[in-house]
Amino acid sequence: MRLFLTFAFGLFLMTAIAQPTPAPKQQNSILILGGTVHVGNAKVIENAAVGFVDGKITAVGKVDATNTAGWGEVIVADGMHIYPGFIAPNSTLGLTEIDAVRATRDFYETGTFKPNVRAVIAYNTDNEITPTVRTNGVLLGQITPRGGVVSGTSGIVQFDAWNWEDAAVVMADGIHLNWPETHHRHWADGRIELKKQKNYDQQLREIERYFSEAKAYSMSKSDVIDVKYDAMKGLFDGKLRLYVHATDIRQITEAVNFKNNMDIEHVVIVGGQDSYLVPDLLKTNNVSVMVERLHSLPRFEDEDVDLTYRLPKLLQDAGVLFCLENEGDMEAMGTRNLPFYAGTAIGYGLTYEEAVQSITLNPARMLGIEDEVGSIEVGKQATLFISTGDALDMRTNDVIHAFIEGRRIDLDNRQKELYRKFRNK
Repeated sequence: MRLFLTFAFGLFLMTAIAQPTPAPKQQNSILILGGTVHVGNAKVIENAAVGFVDGKITAVGKVDATNTAGWGEVIVADGMHIYPGFIAPNSTLGLTEIDAVRATRDFYETGTFKPNVRAVIAYNTDNEITPTVRTNGVLLGQITPRGGVVSGTSGIVQFDAWNWEDAAVVMADGIHLNWPETHHRHWADGRIELKKQKNYDQQLREIERYFSEAKAYSMSKSDVIDVKYDAMKGLFDGKLRLYVHATDIRQITEAVNFKNNMDIEHVVIVGGQDSYLVPDLLKTNNVSVMVERLHSLPRFEDEDVDLTYRLPKLLQDAGVLFCLENEGDMEAMGTRNLPFYAGTAIGYGLTYEEAVQSITLNPARMLGIEDEVGSIEVGKQATLFISTGDALDMRTNDVIHAFIEGRRIDLDNRQKELYRKFRNK
């Protein structure tokens, strides 16, 4: 027991040492001069100037058209790149410490319908993984619960705070619904066959009944409060979004029909591997897609091996709003790879600025925070970073300055600490 406590205390000390102190509120005005600004809205400004005061962007334009006098600090960024802070949607970052240790996984609550479960209150600002994510430019995230039919309510956080209250940008942005699987894989005579799920129709009826009851509750004037139904009221007045985790074409099609039947204004498909098959349906009904992790194999052996890589380009050409997400194995630590997924999409058809937009302004629009973040524009929060090289290329990405709401954040992390420790051994 003593040995275990000693080990645990040592682990605590290592974690504590690795956590950078949250940055104080911006004091001096800051002007970034030179470099290339990737605005986030598919536009780019060469030899640009970006200025911000009290956490808000006050100047964006060409250097020769900007008043450079009177700024408290000037950062020369000649030859560098300036980006909006990347946004990680549908993430469990901060909800898990060690995936193999169940007690450290806070993204899953028992139960089937649990819309009242708010993921953001379990978000751990002292998570050791978060600083490693920030050093690749990922500065905000949608913290999302998992499991059940209705997993719960996600929230949006920025990645430099003392506690979850300070981190929260939006306490509750939407409800997450896991659409039932339409088919399952069946092994027969040495081959895998797809068979229809026998209880699919029953599961669908249960979802429809639950949402119908929640909608009726939202319209009632009863003084009796049901915490689960109360958590869903925002779906029916447009304040919350419904994130439907769906994969195949039937799931997606029925989710869109469900949106219309329930009169839910904002619906986002999460995963959406077959979304490229029904682009007109998605576009007509104003349904956007969080594209699954690009570095994945297709689901079936007869599909093109590069289908997942090409999916962003297919949706872009069809005019469907989409962004990139990272759900899957080793998800939290893999969040740092989000910009490199965007880089992969460039190799399969997206333009560079479209790829930047897929992890900046597009997710901001889908999360309902586009008025504050997602692009480098006057009036928005100064949540941005500077990289000496291409931030979407793992060979050249080198973030040297990062700001959240104008606060210059510490880019040190546990991995850098270990590198410094062992590089001269």
